[in-house]
Amino acid sequence: MSGRASIWTPARVLVLGFAVVIFAGGILLSLPVASQNGQGLDFLDALFTATSAVCVTGLVVVDTGTYFSHFGQIVILLLIQIGGLGFMTVATFLLMMSRRRIGLRERLVIQESLNVGTMSGLVKFSRNVVLLTLAVESVGALILAVRWSFDMPWWRALYFGIFHGVSAFCNAGFDLFGGFRSLSGYVEDPTVNLVIMALIVLGGIGFTVMVDLMGRRRSRRLTLHTKIVVITTAVLLVFGAGAFLALEWNRPQTLGPLSWKGKVLAAAFLSVTSRTAGYATLDIGQLSTPSLFLDIVLMFIGASPGSTGGGIKTVTFAAIVLFTWSVIADRENVVLYGRTISQKTIYKSLSIAVMSIMLITTWTFLLTLTEPVNFLRLLYETTSAFGTVGLSTDLTPQLSRPGRLLILLMMYIGRVGPLTLGLALARRGREKPVLRYPEENLFVG
Repeated sequence: MSGRASIWTPARVLVLGFAVVIFAGGILLSLPVASQNGQGLDFLDALFTATSAVCVTGLVVVDTGTYFSHFGQIVILLLIQIGGLGFMTVATFLLMMSRRRIGLRERLVIQESLNVGTMSGLVKFSRNVVLLTLAVESVGALILAVRWSFDMPWWRALYFGIFHGVSAFCNAGFDLFGGFRSLSGYVEDPTVNLVIMALIVLGGIGFTVMVDLMGRRRSRRLTLHTKIVVITTAVLLVFGAGAFLALEWNRPQTLGPLSWKGKVLAAAFLSVTSRTAGYATLDIGQLSTPSLFLDIVLMFIGASPGSTGGGIKTVTFAAIVLFTWSVIADRENVVLYGRTISQKTIYKSLSIAVMSIMLITTWTFLLTLTEPVNFLRLLYETTSAFGTVGLSTDLTPQLSRPGRLLILLMMYIGRVGPLTLGLALARRGREKPVLRYPEENLFVG
């Protein structure tokens, strides 16, 4: 029994668990009842949609609002919620509601899923994550429903509010407005923009950070992790908004026709959603080449650890920047706010970044073999899938079947994380080498 149990490491349980949820979602979305025409969606396209929902990405091959029935849309909404929280967090909450005991193995998987450093109070933390998520989504859904009740019947506004509230907080980017136009009809609407941006940011900073910020007392300082997340997130959002304003201010295809308030709002929204959410108030395909490239960088960095978003994560990016600066300054350790960042954290951050770059490079190369499309658009699509962002230059519906399969796999890898996937595939149980070999310098740089 012990040998068999050792096979199912937390990383492997997560990787397999997400795959099972995706496959089940694909079956449900391929049923005739899930489509408005009653004919049923091709299984590969259904699997692509389920992957995009569970991996909270938002890339779609058919329009969510016009193709799927209410049944199909509710299935997508449930998949988004499960994917955003993590299937183990949802399972733990349901077990707690049924008063079932949470074993050590389940706790280890939850710890891996939520990316927390200790198992102390883990079950209570999981419960708080679910309750906090439902509370934030409910507030966002209610505000959106009230706003949209001026444009549509109240029951439809409530339905739209709930769907987009969940989708925004989970950083999924699915919408019901039809025609692949996302939120372009509300590009200058402050209520819709600010509520969606707030939900995206809250979902993207990570559950640990939200709990830390909400539980702050005068006698208790914020953790270093929380400080890095908040500062890095703020810097990226301000930098992105300012850069998009400068690059797109007078372009007639994007910000040009808007008022100056609309330009600021649209640039800020693009900066927020580019990190991981996938909603758009502008036509992404009309962005200039520099803006598309900047978007790729923001998508690659992504959200924060333990959040509903993807990418290499803000803390990973910050750790690499701080380490690089310490090398330039010839400092032995990376120190911030009176704390030394461990070498293990630095090595892990560098490994994640290198693995991610290699994955995106390989996938983009493979797409150049299957899709006769501009290279930048392929790189954009690949990075969007890896970062579970969901923004697209309208390329997704045009992908060939091999191209759709490649993007599907990239969304899955981006959600579980390249490092988690590597740990799941690696052989476990090997003894660590006891020999230590002599060091030798290499000429680098």
